[in-house]
Amino acid sequence: MKKMLIIASILVSMMFMQINHPLAMGLILLMQTVIMCLISGLMVQTFWFSYVLFLIFLGGMLVLFIYVTSLASNEMFNLSTKMMMTSMVLTTFMTTMMMSMPQNNMDLTNQEMIMNNENILLLMKLYNGSSSLITILLASYLFLTLIAVVKITNISKGPLRQMY
Repeated sequence: MKKMLIIASILVSMMFMQINHPLAMGLILLMQTVIMCLISGLMVQTFWFSYVLFLIFLGGMLVLFIYVTSLASNEMFNLSTKMMMTSMVLTTFMTTMMMSMPQNNMDLTNQEMIMNNENILLLMKLYNGSSSLITILLASYLFLTLIAVVKITNISKGPLRQMY
């Protein structure tokens, strides 16, 4: 599964270099983010870090999407046949390479049990008694920062595109 996601990441990165429309670049960047979050979730065996990473990237993508649509709202979006053919050839090439690779015969159950125990210990260290004060302080600081940003923002100069 990890091999397929890494190959998909490489293909999406190659497609990103051939695209010139800003909205298509944003879509490719979102696909790359989802793939990277899946890879990091599979490597650590807990997906909480991947969820946080995805939400941060999604917030940044929202700002990027609003900015791009205000600048390039009337450009036409068309698909390049050259890019589609290149991606299809690369996909079949990478898939055949992946199928021809030998598989590891390691005992995965013992390895998975060790990783699960390590992850449980890491989560217990994050929320134990001595570090719970730091976690509560960080959440309070972020909440107060959110309130300050909302109060400082000028409502009349908020959106980039004026609503009529």
